[in-house]
Amino acid sequence: MYEHLKIEERDMVAIMTISAPKSLNALNSTILKEIGEYLDEFDTHRFRCLIITGDGEKSFVAGADISEMATLGPQQGEYFGKCGANVFRQIETLPCPVIAAVNGFALGGGCELAMACDIRICSDNARFGQPEVGLGIIPGFSGTVRLARLVGMGMAKQLIFTSKNIKADEALRIGLVNAVVPQAELMERALELANQISANAPLAVSAAKLCINTEYDMEAEDAIAFENQAFGMCFSTEDQKNGMQTFLTKGKCEFQGR
Repeated sequence: MYEHLKIEERDMVAIMTISAPKSLNALNSTILKEIGEYLDEFDTHRFRCLIITGDGEKSFVAGADISEMATLGPQQGEYFGKCGANVFRQIETLPCPVIAAVNGFALGGGCELAMACDIRICSDNARFGQPEVGLGIIPGFSGTVRLARLVGMGMAKQLIFTSKNIKADEALRIGLVNAVVPQAELMERALELANQISANAPLAVSAAKLCINTEYDMEAEDAIAFENQAFGMCFSTEDQKNGMQTFLTKGKCEFQGR
């Protein structure tokens, strides 16, 4: 169905693998289009978590495809940037949580893809960086936006201005990733986390994600009001009724997403 995506389904968890081994999974227009198409059709009622990773052991996504960008003019460059930014926004706003399982290089567009995900787990051989200014451009897929929010303005400026790569342990230290694991255990750990998430009430998880994303830029009073409304809506679900009842009776609830 897809030229550069491999899709796997594990119960309530979907795995999307970007597969363009010759270019170390670099993002071009075709791959971005395929990711967008997959997300458009993603069944959030069936799947409670999505894992995104790259094919092979060397690279998650090595960046955007420089061979495609090299001849672009200003308008074409802006359009290409918008294509990537729009797809990454789809990931960020997907109702279910998205985990980036970063295996190897996550540079430029690859780092930006990982940052669009909710949680980032990386292998101990992972390398992160924003090398764009060394190519005469800036991070173009919302990298300047998300990096500063994740690691702070000062660290984001240092990483972007120097265009230097950092290793997995440094990425963990500055808060760019949630965990570093041995490469052989990466998918196992990502699936373990995805299954932990999937065991919880999906509507509540989705509401929590929406609150965190939406409230980030709000004034405190507006953010609290938004959370209060979402909190109240949870009480209209069967999952809330069943979850609390089974807690009181010391049972175990299997949430249905209703």
